[in-house]
Amino acid sequence: MFQPVIPAAGLAGWRFLQNTYDSQFEAFTKSTALQRDTEYFRETLSEISTAEELVSDRRLLSVALGAFGLQDDIDNRYFIKKVLEEGTTSDDALANKFADTRYKELSEAFGFGPGEFLKTGQASFAEAIIDRFETGSFEVAAGAQDDAMRVALYAQRSLADVAGGDMSNDSKWFTVMGDPPLRELFEKALNLPSEIGQIDIDQQLEIFKDRSVAIFGSDDLSLFKDEDLRQDAITKYVLRDQLSGFGGGMSGRAIALTLLQG
Repeated sequence: MFQPVIPAAGLAGWRFLQNTYDSQFEAFTKSTALQRDTEYFRETLSEISTAEELVSDRRLLSVALGAFGLQDDIDNRYFIKKVLEEGTTSDDALANKFADTRYKELSEAFGFGPGEFLKTGQASFAEAIIDRFETGSFEVAAGAQDDAMRVALYAQRSLADVAGGDMSNDSKWFTVMGDPPLRELFEKALNLPSEIGQIDIDQQLEIFKDRSVAIFGSDDLSLFKDEDLRQDAITKYVLRDQLSGFGGGMSGRAIALTLLQG
């Protein structure tokens, strides 16, 4: 399978990947193994009418999970089945209990839940999932060489959707904090330690917002609908990720404590 070319770490690697993305992505999607998986999904999905049938077919499940960045759950069949079967319309549905919103997106997209509209018979739905799977697979392949590139590519694709979402600003921040790649991006772009995840979620929210004001001049996530601001956040993330490899003075835990005391 074609592997993304990233000749350098940090900002130089990110700029190269941006400039060559279209040609590299095209070469990646032409890989024989990837095409076999997507063609099987395209031909078979319409035969699926229950969550049990989907999770019982590993090839189908691999594409479905990969489309939502959940490929690491491929062996958690019972868990994924419950996420799909319970849907998202009920407040106590399993998918609604996680801070990670990708489980809700997965369940909502397929529509296996009570009172939901099943979409597996729609050709347009299969193509939409395949598009997401191909894009996500490229990000994973890039991340195998440099994980910062995976996060940057994911943010470039998804941050605009969160920023433009029809919800309150606090809800957008909770979405960011519950989405592992976006959380990682903002933690580093805002120069926050990952240890802040150990404190109360409402305190985390205030820290993220306060630091956003200090770094970007506002805590309004809708500002990141702007391409230049998204690139600014990604650039800060990539640079700080590279700098973190050089070590530092105060530990992340000490920084988190200092933030709380302040």
